[in-house]
Amino acid sequence: MTELLAPLGGLLLIAGSAFLLLGGLGLRRMPDVFNRIQAGTKATTLGTLLTLAGAACLQPDWALKLALIGLFVLFTNPISSQVLARAAHRSGSEKSPLTAVDRLEDDFGGRS
Repeated sequence: MTELLAPLGGLLLIAGSAFLLLGGLGLRRMPDVFNRIQAGTKATTLGTLLTLAGAACLQPDWALKLALIGLFVLFTNPISSQVLARAAHRSGSEKSPLTAVDRLEDDFGGRS
């Protein structure tokens, strides 16, 4: 069984690292703060979960602890990104000219 877990763990670690790298690239390339928040949150959530799964395959004794960390990441990343986006909207951060819809503006009529 461990002969199957080691290569799988390595592949999961590589995939997680790739998503984290792409998330960092997205932070650099996206046009405004709202797109950066989305790129960073989605990529880091998936990248962290894949990395944790890879570590769990390589160290099965740590699997429960790593699963709890993954669960914490699943709950906190989306909530924190929503709070950051709302704070950026309230502070008047500029939106990209490509932004067609502003749901917070629609929902709150200018006050978010």
